[in-house]
Amino acid sequence: MRDYLYEEKDPHLVSDINVTPFVDVMLVLLVIFMVTAPLMMQGFDVKVPAAEAPAIESPEERLVVTVDATGKIYIDEYEVALEDLAPKLRAIYANRQDHKGIFLRADRALSYGTVMTVMSKIREAGIEDIGLITEPPEKR
Repeated sequence: MRDYLYEEKDPHLVSDINVTPFVDVMLVLLVIFMVTAPLMMQGFDVKVPAAEAPAIESPEERLVVTVDATGKIYIDEYEVALEDLAPKLRAIYANRQDHKGIFLRADRALSYGTVMTVMSKIREAGIEDIGLITEPPEKR
């Protein structure tokens, strides 16, 4: 009787790997991640003011500091406290020797003083180039 693990001429084990189960598992995982990835997206609703202004051309990708209607502050999608904003921005831009610029997106329901406080914290971090994000006005 022949054992399927041994070859007839050589008594060593056969080193053929069956990759079909591995490929099946990888395809199932791929489908699961493709379906669940859009569901994991989180965001926050900010109603920015409308204004007619030309778009700012930026050669590099800039950070976006967002202030929502409740006054919470975010660096991209990560929430930070107001007192931590300047040190965190300083740490982020510490290794950047080139152009230091940032975009500020603030909800239109916020007071002018709140927006100016956030802008002063950004300037305290050494960032002088602050772009304000607005929406284009609706066509009537």
